[in-house]
Amino acid sequence: MRVVMFGYQTWGHRTLQALLDSEHDVVTVVTHPKSEHAYEKIWSDSVAELAERHGVPVVIRNRPDDDELFERLKDADPDLIVANNWRTWIPPRIYTLPRHGTLNVHDSLLPKYAGFSPLIWALVNGEREVGVTAHMMDEELDAGDIVLQRAVTVEPTDTATDLFHKTVDLIAPVTIGALDLIASGQTEFTPQDRSQATFFHKRAEEDIRVDWDWPAEDLDRLVRAQSAPYPAAFTFHRGKRLEILTATVSRGRYGGTPGRVFYREGDGVVIVAGADARTGRNKGLAITRVRTDDGRELPATEYFTSMGGYLTTHP
Repeated sequence: MRVVMFGYQTWGHRTLQALLDSEHDVVTVVTHPKSEHAYEKIWSDSVAELAERHGVPVVIRNRPDDDELFERLKDADPDLIVANNWRTWIPPRIYTLPRHGTLNVHDSLLPKYAGFSPLIWALVNGEREVGVTAHMMDEELDAGDIVLQRAVTVEPTDTATDLFHKTVDLIAPVTIGALDLIASGQTEFTPQDRSQATFFHKRAEEDIRVDWDWPAEDLDRLVRAQSAPYPAAFTFHRGKRLEILTATVSRGRYGGTPGRVFYREGDGVVIVAGADARTGRNKGLAITRVRTDDGRELPATEYFTSMGGYLTTHP
């Protein structure tokens, strides 16, 4: 099939590489310009550079809504558009242009975690599986019929980076498997159960601020979800920003006020956590490594030279 690809960052790069390695003919690539947004500088393999190395025409757009692009796509005469990590709305006249429509590849197990940063949100929420879904695009974002879906297990110590590597390896088999089904003439796919749909926004600074009213288990997942190279979860100590690089749920149960710097346990320093911490039924968050506001990284047992005082959500 003649394929136009819309994509960006490493997700788009992996999709394009899979298409180039397949029997299908990539006739045009549409990608976004480089961005200085913190999250878009992560996993930033260039789709444009890969396309250019293979002699594929490249179009750079923030939004694909102009007449010039539409005419170029008409001239390319695609059988299918394949999109992965395209960050803005694709209008109906474009996604319906190819003979077989548009296939979107999304890194979640749709209908859950439509939208943005699905792996991070899924890890924060304690999901047991994540995955990749190829679905036909329609007028509602990430809502079209599912062509192919594959899942991987979330292990108890997985970070968002671990989940990225697990799911990015699914892109090629899911994409090409879905294209093979479409090329074979299949047109009936699995409708999404919209009663199960969830839709998430982009991650921002406020989403990585630690709230000590959360249970320790949730805070542990937040820290792992914000593992390097993502911006780290942060709190404040004595009015200065403190990033939490690694942490675990404490072995013991610790009572008192959320945010209290309380006890050395093994290689960590336990912080009291949970809105009902006063009951003494909660585990704490044992912080093991931190980064100070001047960029120093050190073990928590070296940073916290004495117990007492509080970690807070604001200075």
